[in-house]
Amino acid sequence: MEEKIIDINGIKVFTRIGGAGTPFLILHGWGGCADSWFKVQKNLIKHFQVFVLDLPGFGKSGLPPRPWDVQDYMEFVLDFLQVYNIKEFYLLGHSFGGRISMKLSAQSLNGVKKLILVDSAGAQAEKKKFFKKVLSSVASFLSIFSVLPGFQLFRRFFYRYILRSTDYLKVMGVMKETFLKVISEDLSPYLEKIQAKTLVVWGRRDKITPLKDGRFIQSKTKNSELVIIPSSHNPHLEIPDELSKIILDFLNKNGDPVSK
Repeated sequence: MEEKIIDINGIKVFTRIGGAGTPFLILHGWGGCADSWFKVQKNLIKHFQVFVLDLPGFGKSGLPPRPWDVQDYMEFVLDFLQVYNIKEFYLLGHSFGGRISMKLSAQSLNGVKKLILVDSAGAQAEKKKFFKKVLSSVASFLSIFSVLPGFQLFRRFFYRYILRSTDYLKVMGVMKETFLKVISEDLSPYLEKIQAKTLVVWGRRDKITPLKDGRFIQSKTKNSELVIIPSSHNPHLEIPDELSKIILDFLNKNGDPVSK
Protein backbone atom coordinates (compact mmCIF):
# COMPACT_ATOMS: atom_id res chain seq x y z
CA MET A 1 0.00 0.00 0.00
CA GLU A 2 1.14 3.51 -0.77
CA GLU A 3 1.21 6.26 1.84
CA LYS A 4 1.43 9.91 0.92
CA ILE A 5 0.72 13.42 2.13
CA ILE A 6 -1.36 15.43 -0.31
CA ASP A 7 -2.42 19.07 -0.23
CA ILE A 8 -6.14 19.86 -0.36
CA ASN A 9 -6.95 23.55 -0.18
CA GLY A 10 -3.86 24.20 1.91
CA ILE A 11 -4.41 21.31 4.34
CA LYS A 12 -1.83 18.53 4.45
CA VAL A 13 -3.77 15.26 4.31
CA PHE A 14 -2.37 11.80 5.07
CA THR A 15 -3.68 9.16 2.67
CA ARG A 16 -3.13 5.40 2.32
CA ILE A 17 -4.07 3.80 -0.99
CA GLY A 18 -3.96 0.17 -2.03
CA GLY A 19 -5.41 -2.27 -4.53
CA ALA A 20 -6.97 -1.85 -7.97
CA GLY A 21 -10.45 -1.67 -9.43
CA THR A 22 -13.48 0.31 -8.34
CA PRO A 23 -12.57 2.99 -5.76
CA PHE A 24 -13.65 2.29 -2.17
CA LEU A 25 -13.44 5.20 0.29
CA ILE A 26 -13.35 4.71 4.07
CA LEU A 27 -14.06 7.62 6.43
CA HIS A 28 -12.97 7.03 10.03
CA GLY A 29 -14.74 8.04 13.24
CA TRP A 30 -14.07 10.90 15.68
CA GLY A 31 -10.64 10.45 17.23
CA GLY A 32 -9.83 7.74 14.70
CA CYS A 33 -7.43 7.70 11.77
CA ALA A 34 -6.44 5.73 8.70
CA ASP A 35 -4.23 3.41 10.77
CA SER A 36 -7.22 2.10 12.71
CA TRP A 37 -8.68 0.74 9.44
CA PHE A 38 -5.47 -0.92 8.24
CA LYS A 39 -6.66 -4.53 8.69
CA VAL A 40 -9.97 -3.94 6.92
CA GLN A 41 -8.22 -2.04 4.14
CA LYS A 42 -5.76 -4.91 3.74
CA ASN A 43 -8.69 -7.30 3.27
CA LEU A 44 -10.52 -5.07 0.81
CA ILE A 45 -7.58 -4.22 -1.47
CA LYS A 46 -7.88 -7.73 -2.89
CA HIS A 47 -11.04 -6.50 -4.60
CA PHE A 48 -10.99 -2.69 -4.82
CA GLN A 49 -8.77 0.37 -4.93
CA VAL A 50 -9.19 1.38 -1.30
CA PHE A 51 -8.61 4.93 -0.09
CA VAL A 52 -8.32 5.66 3.63
CA LEU A 53 -7.35 9.12 4.83
CA ASP A 54 -6.90 11.03 8.05
CA LEU A 55 -9.65 13.64 8.03
CA PRO A 56 -8.51 17.20 8.87
CA GLY A 57 -7.91 17.49 12.60
CA PHE A 58 -7.07 13.80 13.05
CA GLY A 59 -4.08 11.51 12.75
CA LYS A 60 -1.28 12.86 10.57
CA SER A 61 -3.42 15.42 8.74
CA GLY A 62 -3.43 19.13 9.43
CA LEU A 63 -6.11 21.06 11.26
CA PRO A 64 -9.04 22.71 9.51
CA PRO A 65 -8.42 26.47 9.13
CA ARG A 66 -11.49 27.29 11.25
CA PRO A 67 -14.14 25.33 13.17
CA TRP A 68 -15.80 23.01 10.64
CA ASP A 69 -19.26 21.46 10.59
CA VAL A 70 -20.42 18.33 8.75
CA GLN A 71 -21.01 20.32 5.56
CA ASP A 72 -17.39 21.49 5.57
CA TYR A 73 -16.13 17.93 5.98
CA MET A 74 -18.43 16.74 3.20
CA GLU A 75 -17.12 19.43 0.84
CA PHE A 76 -13.57 18.44 1.79
CA VAL A 77 -14.33 14.82 0.82
CA LEU A 78 -15.71 16.01 -2.52
CA ASP A 79 -12.47 17.91 -3.10
CA PHE A 80 -10.51 14.77 -2.19
CA LEU A 81 -12.49 12.75 -4.74
CA GLN A 82 -11.82 15.39 -7.37
CA VAL A 83 -8.07 15.25 -6.73
CA TYR A 84 -8.11 11.54 -7.62
CA ASN A 85 -10.72 11.97 -10.37
CA ILE A 86 -13.06 9.52 -8.64
CA LYS A 87 -16.52 9.55 -10.24
CA GLU A 88 -18.12 6.39 -8.84
CA PHE A 89 -17.12 4.68 -5.62
CA TYR A 90 -18.17 2.60 -2.65
CA LEU A 91 -18.40 4.62 0.56
CA LEU A 92 -17.97 3.42 4.14
CA GLY A 93 -18.42 5.75 7.09
CA HIS A 94 -17.79 4.82 10.71
CA SER A 95 -19.27 6.87 13.59
CA PHE A 96 -18.38 10.51 12.76
CA GLY A 97 -17.42 9.36 9.26
CA GLY A 98 -20.98 8.08 8.98
CA ARG A 99 -22.27 11.62 9.45
CA ILE A 100 -20.25 12.78 6.47
CA SER A 101 -21.24 9.71 4.45
CA MET A 102 -24.96 10.17 5.06
CA LYS A 103 -24.88 13.81 4.01
CA LEU A 104 -22.76 13.10 0.93
CA SER A 105 -24.89 10.13 -0.14
CA ALA A 106 -28.07 12.21 0.08
CA GLN A 107 -26.80 14.64 -2.57
CA SER A 108 -27.90 14.18 -6.17
CA LEU A 109 -25.29 12.87 -8.60
CA ASN A 110 -23.00 11.95 -5.71
CA GLY A 111 -21.36 8.93 -7.36
CA VAL A 112 -21.93 6.58 -4.40
CA LYS A 113 -22.48 3.06 -5.76
CA LYS A 114 -23.19 1.48 -2.37
CA LEU A 115 -23.16 2.96 1.13
CA ILE A 116 -21.95 1.18 4.27
CA LEU A 117 -22.62 2.77 7.65
CA VAL A 118 -20.76 1.21 10.58
CA ASP A 119 -22.00 2.23 14.05
CA SER A 120 -22.76 5.62 12.56
CA ALA A 121 -23.42 8.78 14.53
CA GLY A 122 -25.67 11.62 13.45
CA ALA A 123 -29.20 10.24 13.42
CA GLN A 124 -30.81 9.33 16.72
CA ALA A 125 -34.11 9.08 18.53
CA GLU A 126 -35.62 12.33 19.85
CA LYS A 127 -34.27 11.87 23.39
CA LYS A 128 -30.68 11.65 22.20
CA LYS A 129 -31.09 14.61 19.83
CA PHE A 130 -32.17 16.67 22.83
CA PHE A 131 -29.08 15.55 24.78
CA LYS A 132 -26.77 16.68 21.97
CA LYS A 133 -28.40 20.11 21.88
CA VAL A 134 -28.01 20.40 25.65
CA LEU A 135 -24.32 19.46 25.42
CA SER A 136 -23.66 22.12 22.80
CA SER A 137 -25.56 24.81 24.73
CA VAL A 138 -23.90 23.96 28.05
CA ALA A 139 -20.43 24.07 26.48
CA SER A 140 -21.07 27.59 25.19
CA PHE A 141 -22.46 28.69 28.55
CA LEU A 142 -19.59 27.27 30.60
CA SER A 143 -17.00 29.04 28.47
CA ILE A 144 -18.14 32.31 30.07
CA PHE A 145 -16.63 31.18 33.38
CA SER A 146 -13.34 29.87 31.98
CA VAL A 147 -11.26 32.55 33.80
CA LEU A 148 -12.50 31.59 37.26
CA PRO A 149 -10.23 29.61 39.66
CA GLY A 150 -10.92 25.90 39.60
CA PHE A 151 -12.83 26.07 36.32
CA GLN A 152 -10.84 23.33 34.56
CA LEU A 153 -11.40 20.87 37.42
CA PHE A 154 -15.11 21.63 37.48
CA ARG A 155 -15.31 21.34 33.69
CA ARG A 156 -13.69 17.90 33.64
CA PHE A 157 -16.02 16.69 36.39
CA PHE A 158 -19.11 18.08 34.63
CA TYR A 159 -18.42 16.52 31.24
CA ARG A 160 -17.15 13.20 32.51
CA TYR A 161 -19.70 12.49 35.24
CA ILE A 162 -22.74 14.67 34.51
CA LEU A 163 -22.95 14.70 30.71
CA ARG A 164 -20.76 11.58 30.31
CA SER A 165 -18.97 13.04 27.30
CA THR A 166 -15.19 12.59 27.22
CA ASP A 167 -14.72 13.35 23.50
CA TYR A 168 -15.16 17.05 24.16
CA LEU A 169 -12.55 16.93 26.92
CA LYS A 170 -9.98 15.36 24.63
CA VAL A 171 -10.06 17.95 21.86
CA MET A 172 -8.09 21.18 21.77
CA GLY A 173 -8.14 24.46 19.92
CA VAL A 174 -10.17 24.68 16.72
CA MET A 175 -11.40 21.10 17.18
CA LYS A 176 -13.40 22.01 20.30
CA GLU A 177 -15.84 24.20 18.38
CA THR A 178 -15.68 21.74 15.48
CA PHE A 179 -16.87 18.99 17.82
CA LEU A 180 -19.80 21.11 19.01
CA LYS A 181 -20.76 22.06 15.45
CA VAL A 182 -20.63 18.43 14.35
CA ILE A 183 -22.74 16.96 17.15
CA SER A 184 -25.34 19.73 16.97
CA GLU A 185 -26.53 18.70 13.51
CA ASP A 186 -29.22 16.07 13.13
CA LEU A 187 -28.66 14.10 9.91
CA SER A 188 -31.98 12.23 10.12
CA PRO A 189 -33.67 14.28 7.34
CA TYR A 190 -30.98 13.14 4.91
CA LEU A 191 -31.66 9.44 5.36
CA GLU A 192 -34.78 9.35 3.18
CA LYS A 193 -32.85 11.06 0.37
CA ILE A 194 -30.22 8.33 0.10
CA GLN A 195 -30.70 6.39 -3.14
CA ALA A 196 -27.78 3.97 -2.95
CA LYS A 197 -28.35 0.53 -1.49
CA THR A 198 -27.16 0.77 2.08
CA LEU A 199 -25.68 -1.68 4.56
CA VAL A 200 -26.06 -0.67 8.21
CA VAL A 201 -23.60 -2.61 10.39
CA TRP A 202 -23.93 -2.32 14.17
CA GLY A 203 -22.18 -3.71 17.19
CA ARG A 204 -24.61 -5.33 19.60
CA ARG A 205 -22.58 -4.02 22.57
CA ASP A 206 -22.12 -0.49 21.25
CA LYS A 207 -22.64 1.99 24.11
CA ILE A 208 -21.49 5.08 22.19
CA THR A 209 -24.05 4.82 19.41
CA PRO A 210 -26.45 2.18 20.77
CA LEU A 211 -28.19 -0.41 18.63
CA LYS A 212 -31.47 1.53 18.71
CA ASP A 213 -29.73 4.21 16.65
CA GLY A 214 -28.83 1.60 14.06
CA ARG A 215 -32.42 0.36 13.90
CA PHE A 216 -33.60 3.96 13.52
CA ILE A 217 -31.16 4.66 10.67
CA GLN A 218 -32.11 1.47 8.85
CA SER A 219 -35.85 2.17 9.23
CA LYS A 220 -35.47 5.63 7.65
CA THR A 221 -33.16 4.61 4.80
CA LYS A 222 -34.66 3.11 1.64
CA ASN A 223 -33.04 0.01 0.15
CA SER A 224 -31.18 -0.72 3.37
CA GLU A 225 -30.48 -3.69 5.58
CA LEU A 226 -29.21 -4.01 9.14
CA VAL A 227 -26.57 -6.54 10.20
CA ILE A 228 -25.93 -6.84 13.94
CA ILE A 229 -22.50 -8.13 14.92
CA PRO A 230 -20.84 -9.27 18.20
CA SER A 231 -18.78 -6.15 18.92
CA SER A 232 -18.92 -2.75 20.57
CA HIS A 233 -18.39 0.58 18.77
CA ASN A 234 -15.24 -0.37 16.84
CA PRO A 235 -15.73 -3.63 14.91
CA HIS A 236 -12.87 -2.67 12.55
CA LEU A 237 -10.54 -3.08 15.54
CA GLU A 238 -12.30 -5.93 17.32
CA ILE A 239 -13.38 -8.20 14.44
CA PRO A 240 -11.87 -6.77 11.21
CA ASP A 241 -12.04 -10.05 9.28
CA GLU A 242 -15.71 -10.60 10.09
CA LEU A 243 -16.55 -7.00 9.21
CA SER A 244 -14.72 -7.35 5.88
CA LYS A 245 -16.64 -10.52 5.06
CA ILE A 246 -19.98 -8.84 5.84
CA ILE A 247 -19.07 -5.98 3.48
CA LEU A 248 -18.12 -8.37 0.66
CA ASP A 249 -21.24 -10.50 1.18
CA PHE A 250 -23.41 -7.38 0.96
CA LEU A 251 -21.80 -6.31 -2.31
CA ASN A 252 -21.98 -9.82 -3.75
CA LYS A 253 -25.71 -10.16 -3.24
CA ASN A 254 -26.48 -6.64 -4.45
CA GLY A 255 -25.09 -6.76 -7.95
CA ASP A 256 -21.39 -6.17 -7.27
CA PRO A 257 -19.81 -9.63 -7.49
CA VAL A 258 -16.43 -9.90 -5.82
CA SER A 259 -14.30 -12.96 -5.27
CA LYS A 260 -14.01 -14.23 -1.70
